[in-house]
Amino acid sequence: MTKPSAPKRHLPTSPFKAPVAPPPKEFAVGDQVTHDMYGLGRVIGIEDGIAAFVDFGSVRQRILSPYTKMSKL
Repeated sequence: MTKPSAPKRHLPTSPFKAPVAPPPKEFAVGDQVTHDMYGLGRVIGIEDGIAAFVDFGSVRQRILSPYTKMSKL
């Protein structure tokens, strides 16, 4: 079975509740994070709502919001 290309939309007449979007992830300077591709790192800078600058030891990366592959430890 394949995944649909577009998410299903909620109809106002539906008896089911509309899906709730998860709150956006927020990071602060100094937070220790893990990234699916780069591994462990520390946030060294923030662009409000746009990106986070993270030092992964061997490389520094600018990770764009919505930080789907990054989580706070």
